[in-house]
Amino acid sequence: MRTGTETGSGTAAQLAYSQLADALRRGVYGNGTRLPGERDLAAHLGVSRTTLRQALGRLADEGQLERSSQRGWFVPRRVVGEPPSVLQSFSEMARARGLRPSSHILARSTRPATFDEADRLRIAPSSTVLEIHRVRGMDAVPVCVDTTVLVAARVGGLVDADLEDRSLYEALEAVCGVVVARSSYAVQARAADRRSARLLQVAEGSPVLVGQEVTYDSAEVPVLTSTTVYRGDAYRFQADLYRPLRGV
Repeated sequence: MRTGTETGSGTAAQLAYSQLADALRRGVYGNGTRLPGERDLAAHLGVSRTTLRQALGRLADEGQLERSSQRGWFVPRRVVGEPPSVLQSFSEMARARGLRPSSHILARSTRPATFDEADRLRIAPSSTVLEIHRVRGMDAVPVCVDTTVLVAARVGGLVDADLEDRSLYEALEAVCGVVVARSSYAVQARAADRRSARLLQVAEGSPVLVGQEVTYDSAEVPVLTSTTVYRGDAYRFQADLYRPLRGV
């Protein structure tokens, strides 16, 4: 970082901006973290607080920083979401944004399907299903808690497979030869319950988005049904919507 006296407010502000932008690119200040106070940051860069604010304001205009009048300057959290009308796995979403996906298995077991699950998966009631509970993150930040139910007869190889930090879609294809082709998806806003809040590291009652889906293979046979609880500050749902054609 540059130290010394300023030779011109414009030049000094540009240098401060360049050094801060470089620090953000290198991850010196991680997503969701607060920058040092303006006094300390100005001293570190060797500029006045007025000059520093010019650089900070420019970064804020570009969306690289956010300001809280009460708490200072923050690096915004990266919000993830699937591109409109494109089905991606969680891992694919992360990698497409240059982030490192993680997946921690909380529990895995086989059991009889409920009536609702049997209906969604088109199997007989009480058929055996494999249930997997996971907490998933990006760059070590927990983003969602996922409960997935699969037809055990189709995915027997996943009962003992190593799924830690692994895409379930990729494991389905590699281990079971099952390729996911499409998803029927619905999302609803709720408040985080105690368990979800603890796993997502947010306050109980914080806003979350709950996604419920059924995925199908290319033959339109259901593969899995899942419920995923996303942090409200870390996930955005997108969709393409079209008006029906009207007769002339």
